[in-house]
Parts: sequence; C-alpha cells; structure tokens
Amino acid sequence: MSEAVASYRLRRHAIAFETIFRKEIRRFLRIWPQTLVPPAITMTLYFVIFGNLIGSRIGTMGGHNYVDYIVPGLIMMSVITSAYANVVSSFFGAKFQRFVEELLVAPVPSYIILAGFVTGGIVRGMLVAGMVTGVSLLFTDLHIAHPLITLSVMLLAATLLSVAGFINALYAKTFDDISIVPTFVLTPLTYLGGVFYSIDLLPGFWQGLSRLNPILYMVNAFRYGMLGHSDISLSMAYAMMLLAIVVGIGWALWLLERGTGLRS
Repeated sequence: MSEAVASYRLRRHAIAFETIFRKEIRRFLRIWPQTLVPPAITMTLYFVIFGNLIGSRIGTMGGHNYVDYIVPGLIMMSVITSAYANVVSSFFGAKFQRFVEELLVAPVPSYIILAGFVTGGIVRGMLVAGMVTGVSLLFTDLHIAHPLITLSVMLLAATLLSVAGFINALYAKTFDDISIVPTFVLTPLTYLGGVFYSIDLLPGFWQGLSRLNPILYMVNAFRYGMLGHSDISLSMAYAMMLLAIVVGIGWALWLLERGTGLRS
C-alpha cells in the first residue's frame, strides 16, 4: 500500500511540475518578440560597437582577438539577464494576479513550485544564448574549446540567476521592486564581471575586490569553456557557482515555506 501511495504522489508531483513548466514556456514563447528578440538585438549592437569599432583599436586580450574575447561574456550576459528576468516577472505576476494562491492551497511541495519556475527560466536563458551565439557567428569564427564545460557553466549560471529571480519575486511588493535588483545590483556586477576586460589589467586591490563578484566566476568559467582561457581557477568557479545555487535554493524554499511575500 505504501508503494502505491508513493507512486501516486510521484505521478501527482510530476504532473504539477509539468503543468508549471509548460505554463512558463508558453508564457515567454507567446510574447517572443519581447522575450527572445531584444537580447539578440542588444548583443548585436555590442558586437558592432565593441567588437568591430572599438575592438579593432584594442587588438588582443588574453591572447585572443578582442571580439573573440568578449563573445563568451556577451553570451553569458544574455543568459544571466534572461533567466533572471523570466522568473522574477513570472512569479511576481502570479502574486499580483492572485493565482499563486492556487499553488499554495494545492497539495504541491514547495520544491516542485520552485523547480517549475526555475526550469522555465533556464530554458529561456538557453534559448537566448543560442540566438546570441548565432549572432556572434556574423562577427567572428566561433570554436568551442571545451563543449561540456561550456554547457555545464551555462546551465549552472541560468539555474543560479533563475533562483535569484524567484527570491526577488518573493520579496517584491510592487512592480518597481522587481526592477531594483537588476538595475542597481545585477547590471553593475555584470559589467564589472570581466565581460569586456581581463581582471589581470587591474591593480592588485581591485583584482581582489573583483573576486567578490559572483558574476566574474560565471563569465570566466564560460570563457574557459569556449576559448580555453580564464582569469579564475576553473575548480574555484564551479565551487562558487554550486555553493551559491545550494544557498539560493535553500533560501528560496525557506521563504516559500514561511509564506514570505505570499500570505501578507
């Protein structure tokens, strides 16, 4: 009897996860001109301005042509912003429209709710990354040095930012609250995370300060996967990302169990 109950619960949880996941996918695909196209256009401008116009004057960086050097950073930037934006906007929208209450009263564990929204953010991040990668082929020949590292880092980064977006959505009380973190925290950390430069160019103090930036580890690990070059130890980058994901998931589940931002 216990096996039958366990099997029933497993099927029920699988259906709940699939429902949330499919809703998330349909949500951003339905408005794809707003969710998928703008990042590709923005990155095209970066390639034109920084890659072609400014990059030709800079020359090489880290032993690579400047346009090749910034490709991994720009792809990772698109993953970070897209994954975060998808989850924070979707879950806060569920709160604002009050249908999140249906999830709370349903016999669905908190981890299933979190997994459904986070997986949707991961898929959007990966789709945008694919589009930006295609754009980069118009400006440079792309050769991936370590495909498995490249893919795993992209997945970890998308997971981490999706969880962060979920936490932001839980705390947010107004639509303005979901734009504060991307504007004043995420964007500065991304631009200072080694997307456009090597931290080896910085003085010692600023190099040490830069190592406190979690985005730096994502960008450099991804750059190693694509170009075989990194300013940061690859094992340290993986450790930092995995630790941040574990902490973030634990935090998000704790907030969900308490009903933070949901039952007030």
